[in-house]
Amino acid sequence: MTDTARPTVLFVCVHNAGRSQMAAGFMRELSGGRVEVLSAGSEPKDRINPVAIEAMAEEGIDIAGSTPKILTTEAVKESDVVITMGCGDTCPVFPGKRYEDWELTDPAGRPIDEVRPIRDEIKRRVEALLGELIA
Repeated sequence: MTDTARPTVLFVCVHNAGRSQMAAGFMRELSGGRVEVLSAGSEPKDRINPVAIEAMAEEGIDIAGSTPKILTTEAVKESDVVITMGCGDTCPVFPGKRYEDWELTDPAGRPIDEVRPIRDEIKRRVEALLGELIA
């Protein structure tokens, strides 16, 4: 990453349908375009978790148009920061990249009242990361 380039952050979870999509939505919104945002999953679902969509809509962020994507080596290579969320050892590791593993409950199959605290914790972590990237 150069001083003039936008940092690229990749959010990865197993299904790319909940946690990583919420994190990507927050980063896109809160960075105002100052961060390139990618998300992927080791075993992506065919659609975004509807409860995650609902929880993000409560925050004024629309992730309904997003599509789960398969994690690729290229996505990891082009990222400055890789945030994993429960995908274990499936994420390729490259020297010189910043990696963080965010331990977060998977919102799959949970009601909205249980997804809201997960969403709020993701927002808190994204805000902290953004503060480090855009100082």
